[in-house]
Amino acid sequence: MSLFTSVDIENYAEVLLWALNESREKPLRNKDIVLIRYDTPGLALVEAVYSRLMDMHLNPVSMAMPTPYMEMERYLNSSFGQLVFQQPGLPELYSQVAGVINILAPEDLTHLQAVDPRTIGEARRADAPTRRILQRRRQSGTLGWTTCLYPTEALAEASGMTLEEYTYALQRACWLNMPAPVKEWRRLKKEVGEVCQWLDAMDIKSLRVESEDVNLKVPVGENRRFVGVNGANIPGYEIYFAPDARGVEGTYYADQPSLRYGHLVAGVSLDFSDGIASRVESERGQLFLQNQMYLDAGARRVGEFSLTDKRFSRVDRFMAHTLLDENFGGENGNCHIALGGSTLESFSGPTEMLSAQLEYEFGFNSSDMHWDLVNTQPKRVTAWLRTGEPKLIYENGGFKI
Repeated sequence: MSLFTSVDIENYAEVLLWALNESREKPLRNKDIVLIRYDTPGLALVEAVYSRLMDMHLNPVSMAMPTPYMEMERYLNSSFGQLVFQQPGLPELYSQVAGVINILAPEDLTHLQAVDPRTIGEARRADAPTRRILQRRRQSGTLGWTTCLYPTEALAEASGMTLEEYTYALQRACWLNMPAPVKEWRRLKKEVGEVCQWLDAMDIKSLRVESEDVNLKVPVGENRRFVGVNGANIPGYEIYFAPDARGVEGTYYADQPSLRYGHLVAGVSLDFSDGIASRVESERGQLFLQNQMYLDAGARRVGEFSLTDKRFSRVDRFMAHTLLDENFGGENGNCHIALGGSTLESFSGPTEMLSAQLEYEFGFNSSDMHWDLVNTQPKRVTAWLRTGEPKLIYENGGFKI
């Protein structure tokens, strides 16, 4: 059950179609195929999106994601062959779709708690070839992509809210309580884009992030650009890039809790040396955290660095899902790092030239994991320019543009 009104749902569908087009190099055209992947509690929004796609003379394909029961069967009641089995036809479908809309509406956030993380890792490795098809097509601009959240009792309970409170918080975060939500997102895209251009024009060599528990150097790397409000997530206020993972140095602390595979991890503290997290500790979920660090060779490196300006964000409390929590504004804004795979959309050169070899040479990190860890403490971020000059770019929760 959701407390979204029919107007909310229609507005949400309109925002998602806007975001999908923004994430592509060219707008969708008649007869393009759009895949809707969804959790069943979000069916009302799925139907609204489906209807809009039909009105646009596009070809929607709907695909329900596994329920918590189905996931438990796959991970706890399968042979190895069943665990790594891949659905026939997915590579063909993923090679033809022009857009993917993901509507997440989790019924349960803790059902995977009893599953060995190595089992989930094995299944993800088996899924990797089909994920890479989507990733390469997104990178080339031929595939649009957007992801959103639909309010459920599980999310509300995990965040300490009632369903009514959670629904209202999500409405605000997505600007659905405004008369013209798409107009607001267009405005945000323009304003965030101006910040990205300001950062790109500085020719930054590295960032120094300082707060009570953070002292981190993040090298920007060659052929990078700052990215914001590109339609990939709704909501998505953050400004981010993929650093040169080999040069991250110092200490990082995530004061915001994180829910991953049914495990609550809180108070994560990391020490980086030569780009590798040499010390990994947490106040809660230590064993699970340590296990995640051994998923693959890139799990201990940083694939993304992000800053959120509190003036853009309408997320001001813990929402029990990374899609919202990585956009936290509150009093101090936030920064976050993602352990694992790099966000390749921050590559500034021609996307077709970014081979696996060049990814390695430019310091993009390769991993099947991508885990966002958020710090909401008051902080200063100083850019060290390639001229050797320092410049304060972020303080008191906002960019100093």
